[in-house]
Amino acid sequence: MNVLIAGAGRLGAQTAQVFAQLRNKVVLIESDDDRVAELAGRLPGVRLLSGDACDPAVLEHAGARAAELVVAVTGDDADNLVISLLAARRFSVPRVAARVNDAENAWLFDARWGVDVAVPAAVPLISLIEEATATTDTVALLRLSRAGVDVIETTITPRSKAAGRALGEVVLPEGTVVATIVRDGRPTVPDPAVRLRAGDEILLVAHSATERDIRAAFQ
Repeated sequence: MNVLIAGAGRLGAQTAQVFAQLRNKVVLIESDDDRVAELAGRLPGVRLLSGDACDPAVLEHAGARAAELVVAVTGDDADNLVISLLAARRFSVPRVAARVNDAENAWLFDARWGVDVAVPAAVPLISLIEEATATTDTVALLRLSRAGVDVIETTITPRSKAAGRALGEVVLPEGTVVATIVRDGRPTVPDPAVRLRAGDEILLVAHSATERDIRAAFQ
């Protein structure tokens, strides 16, 4: 699936990382050149593009005409609405999800602005992806129907048995791999030598393991 994500903040970067791990073609647009430079090389399989996603020319360059899903997750509601409208009306993208930063603006995020799925800022990453892909056959309830793969998220707390341990020391269920570790809002390559800390968010791709299995491994 061709996925175009606007906004490379914490949520946008995490979303791009997950979609890339699921073997989608992902383009991530960010207007802040420093942020683009910061993420360079940290998101394998993601094409980073510097530019304003509210500009139709930038969306065109990013491949909006071929996009099957656009996710607008900038920190500005007005920008997310403009991006959604352009994606739906100008580029005929079949599925558009947009983040609502200010709850008072939620009423604007509907079909009139090209938004198929309005995502409150407090909604977890996994829920965002589930909602954003609800009408596609690539991911259904975060399960790859063809590959039988789940994406599972768990957060390390001070009480987690994995806190302070190296990632490589955690015994994972068979058929499970760590996609990324999000620390301080930044997705990182899951090096086995990395010691897990409270607050780390772990995203895993699992063939047969359940959330209970993952919790047993880390918590």
